[in-house]
Amino acid sequence: MKAAVIEAQGGIENITYRDWDDPAPGPDDVVVRVGACGLNHLDIFVRRGMPGFPVPMPFISGGDIAGTIDSLGADVQGWNVGDRVTLNPQTDHGMIGEELIGGLAELVRVPAANLVTLPDHVPFETAAAIPINYGTAHRMLFARGRLEAGETMLVLGASGGVGLASVQFGKMVGARVIAAAGSDEKCARLAELGADHVVNYQDEDFSRAAWLLTGKTGCDVIVNFTGGETWAPSLRAARRGGRVLTCGATAGHDPQTDLRFIWVRELDVLGSNSYSQEDVASSVAHVAEGRLAPVVSHTFPLERLGEAERLMEERGFFGKIVLFP
Repeated sequence: MKAAVIEAQGGIENITYRDWDDPAPGPDDVVVRVGACGLNHLDIFVRRGMPGFPVPMPFISGGDIAGTIDSLGADVQGWNVGDRVTLNPQTDHGMIGEELIGGLAELVRVPAANLVTLPDHVPFETAAAIPINYGTAHRMLFARGRLEAGETMLVLGASGGVGLASVQFGKMVGARVIAAAGSDEKCARLAELGADHVVNYQDEDFSRAAWLLTGKTGCDVIVNFTGGETWAPSLRAARRGGRVLTCGATAGHDPQTDLRFIWVRELDVLGSNSYSQEDVASSVAHVAEGRLAPVVSHTFPLERLGEAERLMEERGFFGKIVLFP
């Protein structure tokens, strides 16, 4: 098969498009012929290298996978060759695309237990925008954040995959959503997608803007997976007893903070890691039934993975970047 292979950790120049041995299914696995694979910041981290997290090289990343079953392991039941599927990339043996060989290739081996049926009317490129982004947002907002109708939620980085999923989930359950992004164009798109208020954080202090939009009472829920310089201002935007949610730190994991806001306002700071099979399956069902609409920003053929990753690094996208083998 052909694959986009990370030959060594470092720059984009270390990605090559070349032949790779076809995977064979274990007894409880299937091999999926990839129809589309979504790109995530995780793919950037795997290629660059993460301190304390060695990845054996060469390696194939990519966890947001949609396609059709190409072959079945001897013990697999309930699935057939040709079935349309997406999947939960978090397996019992590690994360597909991070610890296990991923889907930025023509074929990928996955445990049958991690498959999710993909209805015929959901395109592969749409499905490739669901598992990691919507699964992550679903767990963070509901299992951890307890978001409810009528609450006000501020979403930072709202134009990316998890951010858009958070905005859409918020509107789906009846929350008031303040979406913060880094350009007027992105803010306009977020307003079109249903955000009640938008804030261009390049032009104004998002924390002050959210404070004023809530009548100086603060937000019930803050979604911050950027970290860095945005962390302390996020605390200032929360109401007394509010919840500050984080599932990552794309702008820095060791931010300056301000403990006074945490104790004076009795804030809950809640971490959320990964997602469950149910988080992914529920998200796919919501998309299939029209309650959510993933946004695909750009599509690339697999041999142009380096160009796609550069676009992600430069934040020149709105929604999901998807690769086609």
